[in-house]
Amino acid sequence: MSEHAVITHGLTRDYGNGAGVFDIDLSVGQGIVYGLVGLNGAGKTTLLMLLAGLRHPDSGQISARPAPSEIAICPDVPEFEPWLSAAEVVEWAARLAGHDHEPGRARHVLEQVGLGAVAHRRTKGFSRGMSQRLGLAAALIGRPRLLILDEPAAGLDPQGRADVLTLIESLAGQTTVIFSSHQLGDIERVCDEVGVLRDGRLVHQGPVRQLLTERLSPAWHVGVRGTAHDIADLLAAQPWVTTSRAVNHDTVHVEAGSIASGERGIPAVLSAAGHAITGMYPQEARLEDAFAALTSEGTR
Repeated sequence: MSEHAVITHGLTRDYGNGAGVFDIDLSVGQGIVYGLVGLNGAGKTTLLMLLAGLRHPDSGQISARPAPSEIAICPDVPEFEPWLSAAEVVEWAARLAGHDHEPGRARHVLEQVGLGAVAHRRTKGFSRGMSQRLGLAAALIGRPRLLILDEPAAGLDPQGRADVLTLIESLAGQTTVIFSSHQLGDIERVCDEVGVLRDGRLVHQGPVRQLLTERLSPAWHVGVRGTAHDIADLLAAQPWVTTSRAVNHDTVHVEAGSIASGERGIPAVLSAAGHAITGMYPQEARLEDAFAALTSEGTR
């Protein structure tokens, strides 16, 4: 078995006027959770539909992907016949997936997504969040090798979002999950790898931690005795400093080209100038900042 669940080469779907996806070389490992992020209109849904086989590319190819019967997809706003109960929706999904021979599985999956208590309620009165959960249950019932989720936590309250993310996280190693989200915190929490789309092009893919380390400069909040604005200017003049600014009267935010240059250089420069440091606190890298750096670049 290939170590990759999905591989694409030059995958393109051009809708005209710059809309679509272009020259996508995607590589998704077996059994991982892969997050797809991008601004509205970046091409996330189009790419997911291509991977699911629900749309066809204008050019390029998908050289590795599970068989259609082993792929399940949950759209961002799943819809169901209003007269069906949640249990009936999942039971029909099981029949379509050829997994209707497992007694009790539908009930188990509904409990897994937090709908066990409403299994026999008609879907007509379901909230968007409940419909999201039911769509996830219908996708999971067939034990897919590839699960594609478009904004799976949209419309959920904080507890519902946490429950769905925990469920997605628990699937790692059992099935390959590709999901899109506008919530970068969700991606950072549960994903092994991330792909960033900008204007229909894949501008980065790889481990989440790699994105944070490659696209962000190491940063510190430095407590100082002295005029913070003057000290910020002093540090900004150093060739290894990429950003230096006063946060308030006694704190300076400093970003450096490397961890080593900052950890060694900041104390040395301030000591040589006669300024005392009251504290030096590393700032944790955030996916939001790395994403902003990627999507604000003018060229790839």
